Amino acid sequence: MFVLVEMVDTVRIPPWQFERKLNDSIAEELNKKLANKVVYNVGLCICLFDITKLEDAYVFPGDGASHTKVHFRYVVFHPFLDEILIGKIKGCSPEGVHVSLGFFDDILIPPESLQQPAKFDEAEQVWVWEYETEEGAHDLYMDIGEEVRFRVVDESFVDTSPTGPSSAEATSSSEELPKKAAPYTLMGSISEPGLGLLSWWTSS
Repeated sequence: MFVLVEMVDTVRIPPWQFERKLNDSIAEELNKKLANKVVYNVGLCICLFDITKLEDAYVFPGDGASHTKVHFRYVVFHPFLDEILIGKIKGCSPEGVHVSLGFFDDILIPPESLQQPAKFDEAEQVWVWEYETEEGAHDLYMDIGEEVRFRVVDESFVDTSPTGPSSAEATSSSEELPKKAAPYTLMGSISEPGLGLLSWWTSS
């Protein structure tokens, strides 16, 4: 679920931080820049793990700050495909079941990846597994807040870097703003025995 990623960046340290240890200042600046941010095709950055190499620092004309090229390792949330995770149901919609891990919310289990047969209860706004038994079908509700075990089956990265307005957008009114896409999304599945709500599989 968490991986160590080697990165390289040039860190700017302002003059008023020169009295501190260089490593402490660099660690603080790297965490300010990367913590809780999604790096495209890398994952969600959590925190700095360690600094592996510091190159020479330079002070450029007109700027009193030091600029240091840093090699470091960062803890990143990037689960591998087919990994089993446990989260909590954040909500349900016709698009599927939305799951949260507490620190990461952009997880969707689409309808075709639920335990089948499944239906969406419009009144309750929850998905229901119509579990077949010898006595007939039992409705098992996927309520908000329930813990759910799921398999990661796909991931999607979206480049959310700012871009200039197109000519069409410039002439149109700003009444309808496009929905902002999540930079990193996971797709899950619970369509296997043992997956789904933890309460479904507890031994009696």
